[in-house]
Amino acid sequence: MNILVTGGAGYIGSHTSKLLKKSGHTPIVFDNLSNGWAEWVKFGPFVFGDIRDEEALYRALAGFKVDAVIHFAAKAYVEESTRLPEEYFHNNVGGTIALLKAMKRAGTKRLVFSSSCATYGNAVTPTIREDHPHEPTNPYGLSKWQCEQVLSNVAPVVGIRYAALRYFNVVGNDPEGEVYERHEPETHVLPNLMKAAQTGAPFYLFGTNHPTPDGTAVRDYVYVMDLAAAHIRALDVIASQDRLISNVGRGAGVSVRELVQTVQDALHRQVNVVEKPIRAGDPPELVADDAFLRTWFRHDFKSIRDVVGDMAGMAS
Repeated sequence: MNILVTGGAGYIGSHTSKLLKKSGHTPIVFDNLSNGWAEWVKFGPFVFGDIRDEEALYRALAGFKVDAVIHFAAKAYVEESTRLPEEYFHNNVGGTIALLKAMKRAGTKRLVFSSSCATYGNAVTPTIREDHPHEPTNPYGLSKWQCEQVLSNVAPVVGIRYAALRYFNVVGNDPEGEVYERHEPETHVLPNLMKAAQTGAPFYLFGTNHPTPDGTAVRDYVYVMDLAAAHIRALDVIASQDRLISNVGRGAGVSVRELVQTVQDALHRQVNVVEKPIRAGDPPELVADDAFLRTWFRHDFKSIRDVVGDMAGMAS
């Protein structure tokens, strides 16, 4: 298939584009490079454009005879969203609406949407099922939840089958090193932790008094190539059903302190940990209930220890 990948020059989008190409599809990357990298568009054609530009989206969909869309393009920094909420709603929700309008005009009938566990807010159960209450604690999570609500109302009317994948914390890199995790500024925990271990620079640990076993935030870490595979499988699932709403996670939580120890063990180096207060909008614990995921995506997920071990091997 010809698949439009919005945000395809970014971290998850570039890894998914690589796997699409490997699976025999043609990824067409649509990106404004605000958080992506032109050099990562190496697996198919590139269209420079803003996700809020309906006309540019329509031209890409029609011009490449696109069969399906995987929609990653979004602003995605929790802390930034608390300072610039209007930008998050304008870009994330406005962009999704523009995409749906363009798909309607072009007759494109399948969409996989990059949603987030941030739609749930603070967990009220040890693991989070898809029917968990949605009470986002930050504008980023709220924007993703609003996108899902837009999809649920618009898609049936215009004849679009869609998947909304609520994934948890994404980690790791392409094993062949063609693309990798890269953000400026880098706010994600694992690359910052690896860098601190390798250079001796401080690693800032935000929050030591969460209501968790060791006081640090607990997250469900998903390997980026496993996540990419879930998107491709979701495209197949929605070929025969109208919608798919699913978590993508391993169903196992790892605290930041445990992650620090994993990195120290892999690199045989101590990390200079500097403790900081909890960041605004950070829930204490987010772990997927993966029972439904396992019904449609039978896959052996890579453990965080193996992900870190691979990253350490590539760095040495």
